[in-house]
Amino acid sequence: MTGKVAAIVCEQEPGIAQTAMAEIVHAVLSSSEFALFAQFGRQQHLAKGDQLFHRGQAGDTMYVVVSGGIELDFGEDLLVKSLGPNEFFGELGLLIGDHPRSAEARAITDSVVLELGNADFQRLVDHDPGLIAYFLRRTIMRVVSNEQVLIRQLRRRNHDLETALDNLYITTHQLTHTRELVRTDELTGLHNRRGLALYLQDCRTQPEGPPQGLLLIDCDHFKKVNDEHGHQAGDRVLQSMANILRSVATETDLACRLGGDEFCLLLRTATADSLQHAAEFILSAVHGLMDRAHGVPHVCPVSIGVRLLEPHTDWSEWYARADNALYQAKRLGGNRLHWSRAATATP
Repeated sequence: MTGKVAAIVCEQEPGIAQTAMAEIVHAVLSSSEFALFAQFGRQQHLAKGDQLFHRGQAGDTMYVVVSGGIELDFGEDLLVKSLGPNEFFGELGLLIGDHPRSAEARAITDSVVLELGNADFQRLVDHDPGLIAYFLRRTIMRVVSNEQVLIRQLRRRNHDLETALDNLYITTHQLTHTRELVRTDELTGLHNRRGLALYLQDCRTQPEGPPQGLLLIDCDHFKKVNDEHGHQAGDRVLQSMANILRSVATETDLACRLGGDEFCLLLRTATADSLQHAAEFILSAVHGLMDRAHGVPHVCPVSIGVRLLEPHTDWSEWYARADNALYQAKRLGGNRLHWSRAATATP
């Protein structure tokens, strides 16, 4: 059949070439075409929901809808086609032979279809070669058109996927940024109380266990700085204090502004000597900034409560003991460190 059909296509009338593309690729048989196909096709009755063929199944027949409706499902989120009377489908299975079906075909209502195999189609060619030549041209153009539609759909899906990935990246970045904002003090950039709570929560899951040392730090006479020099000067003092704590903290430690002019430094690994050294460094750095200040202060003296931590206790107890030591430092005039009495030997 192949050679004869090719010759027929070459001999088709010139007027056909001028037919509009929409008409050429339309999958509906004309009345004369349908009458011819009905002479040689076999009627097949389908109940609603009956499957005509499956996607991927080898096919060697084509079909024409006589009545009812057939649904073609191409899968993978592609458009589902619904075909009605006089529309044809599955022709590639007939023309190529054992061609894998690209869609599943099922009846969407009680339907009647014409089924044509290779021998049936050969009789069509012999009976009216001109009409079949036009039908074949339409079939080829329709296949090309469908492939172009499929390519556009795939491109659109790729674009949608890229857009979704971009949106996901932006959302992830925004969530990360929001999470940092939630746990970070806006003025100093240190962790806030929520950041402290999350840090302590993370410590419980780490093999190193909870922190081992705590410095509780409070600025002496901070209210006087605000009253005499304004809140901008007070903010600068808090930011200077935050910079000093950042210079002491390692990657595993946590520097935190608890609120107002109160700070803390949690050391992940600590001994009495390392805690003493950290507290003395903070006092020394504060004194250095105070000595260089002229007029508006950049920092103010601090009192520090020092505490070695027991792993079996929690933050509330750590804070209470360190706060008591901080109070003692304040009572003694401030600008000093004081150890918690419950700690090991006071240096």
